[in-house]
Amino acid sequence: MHYKHSGKALYIQLEGEIDHHTTKGLKEKIARAFEPTDCRQMIFDLSRVTFMDSSGIGMIIGRYKNAQERGGTVAITGMNPGIERIFQISGLAKIINSYASVEDAEKALGESVQ
Repeated sequence: MHYKHSGKALYIQLEGEIDHHTTKGLKEKIARAFEPTDCRQMIFDLSRVTFMDSSGIGMIIGRYKNAQERGGTVAITGMNPGIERIFQISGLAKIINSYASVEDAEKALGESVQ
């Protein structure tokens, strides 16, 4: 996982498999990157994720709730067709917007990740 702060946004690039073996560590890393800041938005770049199961969906929902508590939201970018299918089937697409690129997400959220 790689991340950076920019304005009120936390940009998070995930990679590899997001499953029950990896989500606990990811939750902790994201919390350490998000909690001590004044960030309100999270932009997840999933372009390097090869697999995601329901644990990954749960992890994203939890971060969505964290952002909502601050009056913000979460955006997803870079989903491959398999992950996009999980995103749709799980209902996550109804509450979290997805974008073709980080730049599109930045525009929609009014943030800039430089």
